[in-house]
Amino acid sequence: MPQALERLPSVPRILVVANQKGGVGKTTTAINLGTALAAIGEDVLIVDLDPQGNASTGLGIGRESRARSTYDILMDGMPVHDVALETVVPRLSIAPSTLDLLGVELEIAAFQDRAYRLRHALTGLGGQGQSPYTYVLIDCPPSLNLLTINAMAAAHAVLVPLQCEFFALEGLSQILSTVERVRRGLNPELSVHGIVLTMFDGRNNLSGQVVDDVRSHMGDKVYNTVIPRNVRISEAPSHGKPAILYDINCAGSQAYLRLASEVIQRERLLRAA
Repeated sequence: MPQALERLPSVPRILVVANQKGGVGKTTTAINLGTALAAIGEDVLIVDLDPQGNASTGLGIGRESRARSTYDILMDGMPVHDVALETVVPRLSIAPSTLDLLGVELEIAAFQDRAYRLRHALTGLGGQGQSPYTYVLIDCPPSLNLLTINAMAAAHAVLVPLQCEFFALEGLSQILSTVERVRRGLNPELSVHGIVLTMFDGRNNLSGQVVDDVRSHMGDKVYNTVIPRNVRISEAPSHGKPAILYDINCAGSQAYLRLASEVIQRERLLRAA
């Protein structure tokens, strides 16, 4: 790691929600885990690094409200607190995304610190223990590009959503390889926080087989909580709300509340160690 690189603050804890495969519930997990953490008393910031901006839309932030975005953080070094917007969820803010992010890789490619632009911005949040957030969740695009590298270089750990489907383990090996490369080359502090199995369908024998296979390969790296396939989770973004606000009693919302408790418990064990 370059000597000039600032050390990540202990607070907030910065977690990347990432998978190089699309359609695995990555943005859904970022939105609903962030909401669940806020619901149990944490102060949470979601950083939307996906040019599609689905996390921003899913939290009710219209494109007309995104005068400042994560593009400004990466490109111009704008302070995070100048970009973050309050959401409909108490204690949950978001640094929104715009389509400008599509070109940011080319624009910052010549910068010497191009892989650390987000890290520099987030390091300032923990100055003298004055961070307004206890958790930062970074939602990444479904690909390995400079945006994902910035996220992993800025984070303490990676949370991997994994769909209960046939090629799950193949996709898992790719993201774990990426995490290891970033850890060796850019961010020695980076680790895998956990793997969350998503879109589980109990009526499908394959889903159960995938759960068993992933647990046998990854052991306690897999969260106990499994996120079910749930219609209410799918409906919620069109209303600009996380599922937990849209229907707190549905199976998906209850699963994300359990996941948040599990994340907190893992954090306590990490701090105790």
